[in-house]
Amino acid sequence: MSSVAVLTQESFAEHRSGLAQQQVKVTALNSEEENDPPTYKEAFPPLPEKTPCLEAAQEPAGPWSKIRPIKASVITQVFHVPLEERKYKDMNQFGEGEQAKICLDIMQKTGAHLELSLAKDQGLSIMVSGKLEAVMKARKEIVARLQTQASATVAIPKEHHRFVIGKNGEKLQDLELKTATKIQIPRPDDPSNQIKITGTKEGIEKARHEILLISAEQDKRAVERLDVEKVYHPFIAGPYNKLVSELMQDTGTRINIPPPSVNKTEIVFTGEKEQLAQAVARVKKIYEEKANSFTVSSVSAPSWLHRFIIGKKGQNLAKITQQMPKVHIEFTEGEDKITLEGPTEDVNVAQEQIEVMVKDLINRMDYAEINVDHKFHRHLIGKNGANINRIKDLYKVSVRIPPDNEKSNLIRIEGDPQGVQQAKKELLELASRMENERTKDLIIEQKFHRTIIGQKGERIREIREKFPEVIINFPDPAHKSDIVQLRGPKNEVEKCTKYMQKMVADLVENSFSISVPIFKQFHKNIIGKGGANIKKIREESNTKIDLPAENSNSETIVITGKRANCEAARHRILAIQKELANITEVEVSIPSKLHNSLIGTKGRFIRSIMEECGGVHIHFPTEGSGSDTVTIRGPAQDVEKAKKQLLHLAEEKQTKSYTVDLRAKPEYHKFLIGKGGGNIRKVRDNTGARIIFPTSEDKDQELITIMGTEEAVKEAQKELEALIKNLDNVVEDSMVVDPKHHRHFVIRRGQVLREIADEYGGVMVSFPRSGTQSDKVTLKGAKDCVEAAKKRIQEIIEDLEAQVTIECTIPQKFHRSIMGPKGSRIQQITRDYGVQIKFPDREENPAPVAEPAVQENGEDGGEGKDGKDADPSSPKKCDIIIISGRREKCEAAKEALQALVPVTIEVEVPFDLHRYIIGQKGSGIRKMMDEFEVNIQVPAPELQSDIITITGLATNLDRAKAGLLERVKELQAEQEDRALRSFKLTVTVDPKYHPKIIGRKGAVITQIRTEHEVNIQFPDKDDESQAQDQITITGYEKNAEAARDAIMKIVGELEQMVSEDVTLDHRVHARIIGARGKAIRKIMDEFKVDIRFPQSGAPDPNCVTVTGLPENVEEAIDHILNLEEEYLADVVDNEAMQVYMKPSSHEESKAPSKGFVVRDAPWATVNNEKAPDMSSSEDFPSFGAQVAPKTLPWGPKR
Repeated sequence: MSSVAVLTQESFAEHRSGLAQQQVKVTALNSEEENDPPTYKEAFPPLPEKTPCLEAAQEPAGPWSKIRPIKASVITQVFHVPLEERKYKDMNQFGEGEQAKICLDIMQKTGAHLELSLAKDQGLSIMVSGKLEAVMKARKEIVARLQTQASATVAIPKEHHRFVIGKNGEKLQDLELKTATKIQIPRPDDPSNQIKITGTKEGIEKARHEILLISAEQDKRAVERLDVEKVYHPFIAGPYNKLVSELMQDTGTRINIPPPSVNKTEIVFTGEKEQLAQAVARVKKIYEEKANSFTVSSVSAPSWLHRFIIGKKGQNLAKITQQMPKVHIEFTEGEDKITLEGPTEDVNVAQEQIEVMVKDLINRMDYAEINVDHKFHRHLIGKNGANINRIKDLYKVSVRIPPDNEKSNLIRIEGDPQGVQQAKKELLELASRMENERTKDLIIEQKFHRTIIGQKGERIREIREKFPEVIINFPDPAHKSDIVQLRGPKNEVEKCTKYMQKMVADLVENSFSISVPIFKQFHKNIIGKGGANIKKIREESNTKIDLPAENSNSETIVITGKRANCEAARHRILAIQKELANITEVEVSIPSKLHNSLIGTKGRFIRSIMEECGGVHIHFPTEGSGSDTVTIRGPAQDVEKAKKQLLHLAEEKQTKSYTVDLRAKPEYHKFLIGKGGGNIRKVRDNTGARIIFPTSEDKDQELITIMGTEEAVKEAQKELEALIKNLDNVVEDSMVVDPKHHRHFVIRRGQVLREIADEYGGVMVSFPRSGTQSDKVTLKGAKDCVEAAKKRIQEIIEDLEAQVTIECTIPQKFHRSIMGPKGSRIQQITRDYGVQIKFPDREENPAPVAEPAVQENGEDGGEGKDGKDADPSSPKKCDIIIISGRREKCEAAKEALQALVPVTIEVEVPFDLHRYIIGQKGSGIRKMMDEFEVNIQVPAPELQSDIITITGLATNLDRAKAGLLERVKELQAEQEDRALRSFKLTVTVDPKYHPKIIGRKGAVITQIRTEHEVNIQFPDKDDESQAQDQITITGYEKNAEAARDAIMKIVGELEQMVSEDVTLDHRVHARIIGARGKAIRKIMDEFKVDIRFPQSGAPDPNCVTVTGLPENVEEAIDHILNLEEEYLADVVDNEAMQVYMKPSSHEESKAPSKGFVVRDAPWATVNNEKAPDMSSSEDFPSFGAQVAPKTLPWGPKR
């Protein structure tokens, strides 16, 4: 509850004098001794009595009263839609369906706030709140979308129509907007005087009224305006406008009453003067009669209480309006009053009810306003409103925080007075804490953001849990920003910054990348069967290895991780390649200044050398490294060729390099190069110049570059230009091809013709259409190209005429093996021998051999000729592979296919070694099968067989057999070694020495085990059956004996040791031991002794035991006695100082406390009651629920 006090000059003087007296009293109280306690009124002065709000409001405000009140920017309007005008009547549940969606849409579009309620008559009441402009827009939308549309006509003289339209139609547009209707005025050439109005009933009434007003103003007859209060208009109009209609009929006067929605009080009369006077008199009479039975009243209520009086969705107000429907209650935003209009009796009853409600709310409600910088508002609200909802629930208050777009700092708290104060205190504390926060921008490259956040935010969640008080904000990926913002307490932000910087440093270190060029044919070997090889390299080197796609032309493998790990993985991958092929590596020294010119634009020059020399890899050092070493890797012969070309090119660059660019159509390039590079090699050999053609990756596909000495380049240019000119000389020629061969050229969408066109400078070859028996084939293109194409077609025809088909019989079970993975082996044979190979369809269920049928009456049991001629020795259809091509090539292909048929051999291996050959989860046998490309079959254990079967190509079997036998030798050697290593030795040692032999955390025994490569087993203390003095050593005989000697040496030293007790003052024990035993460990290491201090509760707290060799023990005792003497002096000095020190708070607290005592307390005056017990929950009950622990301003801990 809030109260207002008016401060005058006299009251201010009284206030000052009262304050001075109070200060004197306080001083006197402080000077009094503690045993003279203050009175209850002195200790707890009463609060000043409240001044009623109404009295304060009635006080004269002096010059301030002249200032005009500022109108509220927020208004509230109520619209009523009768049942018959509602667009959506049939709804299962109020507040759902299309009507609710439309209301939400209107709120979003206009920014106004809508509240819907359903009256008893099923009419719809809509309360719209917001700024004037927003309310008007919302009103227009409501009328258009929630009310049914009707139409009406109004007749006014034709000459008045132009006044309704206005200048440039502005008046008509304004009228349509104001009334939310559509007004159609007849055209000037139309004789009709009827104006059509379309819209809601209310809108039509408004528009009709406005049009009639305009007409009345223009009417030549008398016009009179009568000002009648708005509340009396319904009584003058009568039910359904019956009364005003009768009045107009009786007097012949036009009476225009503004509709309820128009805020005008004027009633306009138009007509003859005498009749007009009668009409005015009758209206005045009705007004005077009704004025005496109608009241307008107001109730004073602070504006902040209005929403509590209205209640949730108008519930509180609905109770009053349902009892007294004729009373109109109006609330004005920002004004401290409520206006009531209606019949006197009803208004008085409603006024009483509202006054009771206001009084009750004032007694139990209060409000407070606090200023908090709007930038902290979202932190006060918390994630999903967690903070603010907790405060609301905890203190039973309502907290109104302005929206972000208002940029207002004012937060309003309303509710129970005590709750308001507590909520205010907590919000201010949170705001104050946020002002002491620190914001730091951390620059982290955007490419690392996703990694730091982790999959589904796992990593960032860990960081947030580690630093719960720090808010971490990452920028939007679309903004391409590197700034990560941290916000929270200074120390926590610093710790989080260091942690994240370390994480980024690790990411940078692990993001080193290296590219390794590997010949495409070896990629599958690097991957291994089922990815075994690449997985192993990745795991062991802790790197990420990316291989190019199978259908890609790239040969580069990219390795990412730490630099050292990347280098190790690169070395292993190159080793696999080197092992598989005759790959050599050569280093060439070329001055670094020439590297860029040798590489060329986007690597054009160097790529041409690499392709020409069989695809060798040439690696230049990184730019800026200053290294002159260029590495060439590939088959020995190709490497040597590339080295010569590279050195020759470098020499030319150093002496007199000259470059010229030529242009030729891309389709000519293949012809210029020639088959196998023959044409271009001829030009190069003749001139000595280097000619570089564009690759498929180059943008300019027409550019040909010639490099070398000026003379050589010009000569090569001349030769190439002559060839290009010749190609541009287009001719047409024809040749004869037997129609039976036409199909071979045009099948598969003319693939053969496309290949000819690509190879011979884009020459066009046209075969006659199918159905025509013509044998003439037309060729069009460059003269040389046409001749070459004719020659190639002739060669193909010769091949076709010489083509034969042979059969190769191989059992169907081997077909899949012959084809190879994805048919790779068969594709290789077709390419190598230029033949076509067709495999038969697979026979899924071979039919069993049927018994011969019994013959009856001399008839054959079989059906037809086939049954008679069937030869059981003839090969099955599913085993026959068809090969087509030239006879000699078909025979060669047949031999190649038969060479691919797998062969099986048997190898004898001792049964006890089988499990070692198989390896853990079959890894050993799998490795051998991958390495030798064979299948190895080990017999089942229950067979106890020594025979292992190897199946594969004949060329691989010998290697596989040798490899298997080599593995057997290794395993037998391991068995022998295992037998030698299992030698056992037992040493007898007194159990009291066992802990010393083991050492601290097993350090001593681990060293013996590692040094001598043996296993040492001590007896189990819990096992009584074991001899407790026996130590078992297992290993090679020689090593076991050496380990035994080492143990016996330790035992010998231990037997020489002595233990002595020394008295040390217990007060210096802690100083001698040091932090975490650091000091005492140093002493023990220095003197090679063991020092034991007494445990708490020991009989003699000063007794310390020192164990070791006699001379070491003596030295150690002397040392610690010296330390005792030194530390004891400090202890004595400290104790002496304590005498002069004030007794500790701990000792003071032991004295019984009297608590806070006052005289003349209320409980002491009546029946001599005792003071209330502060620890009692009865005397001091808690307020509501327990106070929850404070939540941090940046949200709850996750």
